[in-house]
Amino acid sequence: MESTRKQQVNPIRLSMVIVFLSLLLASTASAQPQQGGNVLVGQAVNPQGMPIKNMQVKLWRGAEETEFQTHSHSDGWFVLDMSKVSLDKTVWTLKLERRHFSVKMVELSQETVSRLAGGEAFCIGQVKVERRKTAAFWITLVIFAFMMFLIAATPMHNALAALLGASLLLAMSAVGHMFNTDLIVFGFGEAVGSIDWNVIFLIMGMMIVIAVVEGTGVFRWLAFFAFKKSKGKLWLLMLILMAITAVSSAILDNVTTMLLMTPITIRIALAMDTDPLVLLMPEVMAANVGGLSTMVGTPTNILIASYSGISFSQFLINLTPGVLLALGGLVGYCLFIYRKTFKEQAGRVSEELHDRLEKGAVIAQPGHLKKSGWVGLGMLVLFLFGEHLHMPPAVIALMGATSLLVWIRPNVEEMIEAVDWTTLVFFLTLFMAVGALQEVGFIDLIASGAGALVGENLFLGMLVITFMAALISTVIPNIPFTATMLPVVAYLTAQIPDAPAESLYFCLAVGAAMGGNGSLIGASANLVTSGIAERSGHPISFARFFKVGFPALLITVTLAFAWLLFRYYVLE
Repeated sequence: MESTRKQQVNPIRLSMVIVFLSLLLASTASAQPQQGGNVLVGQAVNPQGMPIKNMQVKLWRGAEETEFQTHSHSDGWFVLDMSKVSLDKTVWTLKLERRHFSVKMVELSQETVSRLAGGEAFCIGQVKVERRKTAAFWITLVIFAFMMFLIAATPMHNALAALLGASLLLAMSAVGHMFNTDLIVFGFGEAVGSIDWNVIFLIMGMMIVIAVVEGTGVFRWLAFFAFKKSKGKLWLLMLILMAITAVSSAILDNVTTMLLMTPITIRIALAMDTDPLVLLMPEVMAANVGGLSTMVGTPTNILIASYSGISFSQFLINLTPGVLLALGGLVGYCLFIYRKTFKEQAGRVSEELHDRLEKGAVIAQPGHLKKSGWVGLGMLVLFLFGEHLHMPPAVIALMGATSLLVWIRPNVEEMIEAVDWTTLVFFLTLFMAVGALQEVGFIDLIASGAGALVGENLFLGMLVITFMAALISTVIPNIPFTATMLPVVAYLTAQIPDAPAESLYFCLAVGAAMGGNGSLIGASANLVTSGIAERSGHPISFARFFKVGFPALLITVTLAFAWLLFRYYVLE
């Protein structure tokens, strides 16, 4: 009986294995390149040499259109099967057309036709197709500018502004389709296709992990630990809180860190009878700088990593020295500008608030914290080495979140509710709006202008990208600006022959993240901090933030840029 039981096979497990092996074999087979002749291969590219996807390629015989056609893939390459074409000495032409592009006719030479007729495969190389400015170009530009104004002026929530912009673009395309094709921006499928789902699921997974960790009370404990270690010295408390937020922002992200730390910091400041903004402003600036060192530390880094394929370890190794240098400059700057406040601070501590902080500074769930630590360590290892396993960061984040939920078994509904769906809606609709800009050719226009300015000079490219991103991020929130600039940086990276693949992306990361310190609307962490401070009766005005933040921007960006220059211009 025992041996018979051991030899029995679980039918469910067997079927799962069979399905898995079938999918594996199918994916392997589909990954194999097509072999054989009678195919015409080419690549559709825009005026900047970047690939064009979904370009329709039709075969014409003389002045007549044939039934043979194909579409270009995401890398711009297309393959036209010529095996069923009766090739003769007539003039054969390829017609390339796509919305927002001029029609391109490519006549095939007699040699090409002869080789294809003889059963050979032939590659015609790159086919450059010019852009065409239609009415949709100007409509998209106006709608996007209106959306950016709403985000910057904050008459409504950022997510609502982005949702409104995306809805207007889709509505214009739907209505325009009934009147004139030149009014069409993109279809719904193309809009959804412009969303970077790796970013969406990475953020969602990290939000679930953070919700579990927050429930343990570790952040309240850290804040009270800083309060005790400062022993009433305001300058020391500021430095400890800056260190905690910088490190936490690198591990979590700067928005979440400030969401957790701001209420606690306000309580500590009131307990010490001082202005909470003296602690909050250095804290949020340290969060924006410290989060830069990892791939998940800032929303802009997540965008850059997903678009460029730069790994977690590359962010950590190449940006951390610059971040430490910038943090050193930021600390010195904050000690200088608040020196009078430190001298005037009497060190009086409210016993009632002190007791309240101490009572709340308890690790409520030490077992959950320990489990979260092990899962977090596993995620860190996978973030560092997952690229060798071809494991996207979004998969790692979802695996970590799921592991915690299964291991700890918290209230799943509460954990799902802890996900900031408003932020996810903002990213989803923002991707659509930026995708519309790319669809109509505005990104190509920016890339062409930047390319003409930079040429093939790596130093000039690094300088322009870094400081342009930093300065523009003071007036335009850095997340939509970064999303808009990514294709431009890709073009400049390809144009500059000596540019290391990641160098200009890191310049964009430095400028966007540290440039967020330049104004109140520059970074999401600033807005989160400002909102909580205002609700507690301590609003941060735009003028006050700019007065303190803009010099900090110049100091930190200059120091970080000096490191990048040394790393990629001197050492390479």
